[in-house]
Amino acid sequence: MVDKVIENNRVSIVGEVVSDFRYSHQVYGEGFYMVDVAVSRLSDLTDVVPLMVSERLVDVTECCIGRLVEVSGQFRSYNRHEENRNKLILSVFVREWQFVDINPEAGKTNQIYLDGFICKAPIYRKTPLGREIADLLVAVNRPYGKSDYIPCIAWGRNARFASTFEVGGKIQIWGRVQSRDYVKKISEDEVEKHVAYEVSVSKLEVHSHEQDYREDYRD
Repeated sequence: MVDKVIENNRVSIVGEVVSDFRYSHQVYGEGFYMVDVAVSRLSDLTDVVPLMVSERLVDVTECCIGRLVEVSGQFRSYNRHEENRNKLILSVFVREWQFVDINPEAGKTNQIYLDGFICKAPIYRKTPLGREIADLLVAVNRPYGKSDYIPCIAWGRNARFASTFEVGGKIQIWGRVQSRDYVKKISEDEVEKHVAYEVSVSKLEVHSHEQDYREDYRD
């Protein structure tokens, strides 16, 4: 049962370590650390993806900046309470980690597959240049009654298709994990720079309407 659930959330990334390890938390004596990896896109841009890794997989006391690493795992989320609201925090939970010498072609360095449920009504819009975009929030079940809530963005025909989806519908998504910088206005004279993480959709399939997802997500 556990293996079957894990199969519904698969991430594979190859990239360059660009930060030191930062302590996150401990579970039953096992320490977990965050580290950032830069992954090249086909467009020559770069996504900086946060990884959560166990101290049992890698020596977190060693500086690995500049080294290439290949990892696989799941894209996970949790709600962090900040200033009277919950903020959705996303990272790749690493199950396998190995250093590599050669970086493969960019199209093969960042791949994700999700099998979950639509838990918010899709938001469809167009850019000023007329490009179609749809924002989706997908709930992916974990073992032991938990779920991850993954923001996804679809473009063009996929966006138009996604705009018809209903809450509770079962969906399969293929794409890549991407980072996106944005600016939040605090006051007339002050702005904050933030980074958002989401799945850029390359392919999606929707199935019959189901209500099997777990409704414990909160804005």
